Amino acid sequence: MRIYPTALFALDEEKAHHLALAALRLWGNAGAPFRTTNSDQKLRTRVAGIEFANPLGLAAGLDKNGEAVAGLWGLGFGAIEAGTLTPLPQPGNPRPRLFRLIEDRAIINRMGFNNLGIDAALARLARLRRRGTLGINVGANKDSADRIADYALGVGKAAPLADYVAINISSPNTPGLRDLQRGTALAELLAASDAARMLPARRVPLFLKVAPDLEPGDIDDIARQAIANHVDALIVSNTTVTRPLLASPNAGETGGLSGAPLRALARQRLVDFRAATGGVLPLVSVGGIDGAEEAYARIRAGASLVQLYTALIYEGPGLPLRLLSGLSRLLKRDGFVSVSDAVAVDAT
Repeated sequence: MRIYPTALFALDEEKAHHLALAALRLWGNAGAPFRTTNSDQKLRTRVAGIEFANPLGLAAGLDKNGEAVAGLWGLGFGAIEAGTLTPLPQPGNPRPRLFRLIEDRAIINRMGFNNLGIDAALARLARLRRRGTLGINVGANKDSADRIADYALGVGKAAPLADYVAINISSPNTPGLRDLQRGTALAELLAASDAARMLPARRVPLFLKVAPDLEPGDIDDIARQAIANHVDALIVSNTTVTRPLLASPNAGETGGLSGAPLRALARQRLVDFRAATGGVLPLVSVGGIDGAEEAYARIRAGASLVQLYTALIYEGPGLPLRLLSGLSRLLKRDGFVSVSDAVAVDAT
């Protein structure tokens, strides 16, 4: 079991995060090698009309402002999801708001969509030398009078630059945000976002990121609404407000829990959404993925793509390439020509 890097763990969580991001930004600006496994044809896949060099993505939240995308691509990720970005800059929730749970290989955060605003991020992302798939994750400002309008604005602004735009209505750290996952509010949000992503030359793929803390009726409703409103993929799922048995002294902190303790719930929600969608929508599985075996299990259960974030903190920057190498070996072992051939082979 790796705990990496111990030197950063001596720092306050948020300071360590910014230091790591700054190092990745400098490495990217200096010409980080493009180490994603482009030569391994088994790992190449096409989802929602997008070509991915491999199925491993970095989940939103690490690089909120799109500062270190080049360096993160250099770690081997097939896709980087920048954000969450809101129409206006906002500081987020008061500090402390980020907590390591080392004994549990987990994180609790209550960041609250802290970011410099979508315009600043898009100006930076427009200067990127494109070396992989770019997702842009958008959200609403905490004090917005019209959150649906915020999402439509974010989708419309991100669409010209993004390979896909992800709608984040599942963060537990903006009061009332998760209410947008239900009923009329969800229908209105998806319809507005669907209209906003239309460009003269192309229809930008739209991904919807959902919470793991859902009732069966919520899952069925989200699946129906997503299909009806032309969502291209579901990201399953965000952090959880539930608390499984945890050993860390920080276990009582409020916010969203991510990492190893989320694994069982994330697996179950993947299975639930696969059943609810009938396999019509591609699924991106997130939560507790920390190696090739777990990524492969999610793919076999129905995920077309996988994402991670928290495991990178505990396993270090070599994790993406280790995972992809292991995934390639597993596919070869089981006789799959491509990763897409393995999707949902265990689904019932």
